[in-house]
Amino acid sequence: METDFYAEYSALEGRHWWFIGRRQIVLRAIERWTTSRDGAVLDFGCGTGGMLPHLERFGDVSAIDGDEQAVAFCHQRGRAEVQYLPPGHPLPFADASFDLVTSFDVLEHINDDVAALRELARVLRPGGRVVMAVPAFPLLWGDQDVVSHHFRRYRWPQLRDCMLAAGLEPLHHSYFNVLLFLPIAAIRLGRRALRPPRADSTDFRLGPPALNGLLARLFAAEAPLVARRSLPFGVSLLATAERR
Repeated sequence: METDFYAEYSALEGRHWWFIGRRQIVLRAIERWTTSRDGAVLDFGCGTGGMLPHLERFGDVSAIDGDEQAVAFCHQRGRAEVQYLPPGHPLPFADASFDLVTSFDVLEHINDDVAALRELARVLRPGGRVVMAVPAFPLLWGDQDVVSHHFRRYRWPQLRDCMLAAGLEPLHHSYFNVLLFLPIAAIRLGRRALRPPRADSTDFRLGPPALNGLLARLFAAEAPLVARRSLPFGVSLLATAERR
């Protein structure tokens, strides 16, 4: 990610509609698809740490991130357990250390995504679960992908094949952010028609409070459906898998 945006992201995680809605969706999926309540949890790519307090309901949380500035923000928040791990390095944990691994909008930042998933599988205990979210559909490529240093956006068959190659058995998947898919697609395609995506712009701007609240409620309303159904399209993709 462009380093200029870390302070902004840290401030927005508790307020911006996208973070609020995604949080409700992934937490509902964890509740539905895992049994971990007092085990060991790893948040892989925790960013500035906004999800860590919410993951504590599922067990004892460890976390890593591949950006030193993001880790510094976590430490400022009092999350001393967050470790810095240079991208591409093996995880600093023994085999079969965790009951649950989470990874939210991380895999798209990694060049060798299969190798990263193999590491997640390695540190999972047999029968342990991984819950992840990634951006969906290459046609939605835009400024946010450039500023975030993404390598790709995923379709489900692509993510499924990566999981299988890493020794993970998919259990459930669903696209999400369905209700806002068409307007977001129209905006991003319209921008691309006028200029190429660029790294000096971000989608994460707080609008009027009433609009931000409405979008948060619309987005979060998908949580029960995403946890139980496989929705056919959306701006993002959620998947749950089990270590074989």
